[in-house]
Amino acid sequence: MSRRDKLKQQQLKLNKRYKQLVEEAYNLRQTNHEESDQSEYRALKLLDKLNKLKFLVRETPQSLS
Repeated sequence: MSRRDKLKQQQLKLNKRYKQLVEEAYNLRQTNHEESDQSEYRALKLLDKLNKLKFLVRETPQSLS
């Protein structure tokens, strides 16, 4: 498995977790503001990691030769 494939796999895993945390934050919004804020904070931290991975996995242009 190449480095790029591993990064893609990690990206998919983090994206799934990010969506779970955002949904959890939304569901807790009406009942428990503190837990909702904590979940949203964790989601934002994951989003930062996802953006870094997106930069690493980005498509590289084909060589000009």
